[in-house]
Amino acid sequence: MTRIRELDALRGFAVGGIMLVNTWQHSTKQQTGLDWTIEALFQSRFYPIFSMLFGISFLLFLRGNSRWALLSRLFWLFCFGLVQHTFYEGEVLTDYAFYGAVVLLPASFLAPGLPVLVLGLAVVVWAVAVGGGSLLIPGLFLVGMALWQLRPPRWLLLPSFAVAASATALLTAAWSSTHAWSTYSVAALAGAAAYSLGLLLALRPWSAAVLEPLGRMALTNYVSGTAIIMLAGPVLDTDRTRWSVVALAVATVAAQVLLSRWWLARFRYGPLEWIWRCLTWFRRVPNRLESGRDQNRPLPDPGLS
Repeated sequence: MTRIRELDALRGFAVGGIMLVNTWQHSTKQQTGLDWTIEALFQSRFYPIFSMLFGISFLLFLRGNSRWALLSRLFWLFCFGLVQHTFYEGEVLTDYAFYGAVVLLPASFLAPGLPVLVLGLAVVVWAVAVGGGSLLIPGLFLVGMALWQLRPPRWLLLPSFAVAASATALLTAAWSSTHAWSTYSVAALAGAAAYSLGLLLALRPWSAAVLEPLGRMALTNYVSGTAIIMLAGPVLDTDRTRWSVVALAVATVAAQVLLSRWWLARFRYGPLEWIWRCLTWFRRVPNRLESGRDQNRPLPDPGLS
C-alpha cells in the first residue's frame, strides 16, 4: 500500500502546531499579547486533527494485518508513552494506545460507515458536554475511522475530513448552547476544521514536500520535540517577552523538517517508527533504502497518525 501524501502533509502540519502549543504550555505564562494569541488561536486546535488521522491510520493498518498485530502495535505504543512520561507528563501516546484498544478495535466489528460516524459524533458530543479534554479522543478516532470507511473519491477525501470536523463542531455547539464550560472544546474543534480546510486549499507541491517528511516521522518528531521542550524549559521561563517560545518551536520544526527529509532519503521509516515496527512484529524489519528507486516502493502501513 502506498502512502497518501495529503494525509502525511496534514499530519506534519498538526505535528508542527502541537510543537508550538506544547512549548507554550510548558513554560511560565506571563499573560502577554503573545500568550493570548496562542491560547485563542492555537491551543487545542491541532490534536483533533491528529486524532482523526489516527482513526484513519487504524484502518489502513488493519487492511493488511490481523487484529492481533494491531493489538501488539498499540501495546508497544503504550510502552513508548510510558517511557516518554518519565520526562514529559503531558504525553498522549498512552491515551492513544488505550482508546485505540478499547474503542477502535471493537468498532472495527461494526457495520462500516454511517453507524460508526453516528457513534463517533455522539461520543464527541458527550465528551464536550462533560468537559472535553482527552475524552474527545475516542470520538474523534471514530469519526476519522468512519470517514475512511465511507470511502469518498481520493480528491474528496481531505475536504470530507474538514467537513466532518466542521459537522462535529456544529453538533457540539448546538448541544453546548446551555453549557458554558464546553465553549472551549467547541472552539477547538471549529479551529481544527478551519485549519484543516485552509491547509488543503493552500497545499501545493512545495508545501507538501516540507510537511510530508514531518508527518511520516510523526512519532520520532513528537517525542524528540517534547524532549527539547523540557530541556529548554528553564531558558524559556526567563524570557518575559515570550518570543523565545515561538523561536524554539520554529527552530525545532525547521530542524525536524530538514532531518526528516535527510533521513527518509536513506531509510524507509523514522528511527522510532522503525523500532516500533520491529517490536510489533518481533523481528528486524528492513529499513535502509538500497537505491533511489526504493524510495517509491509501496510501504506496508501508513505510520503513526
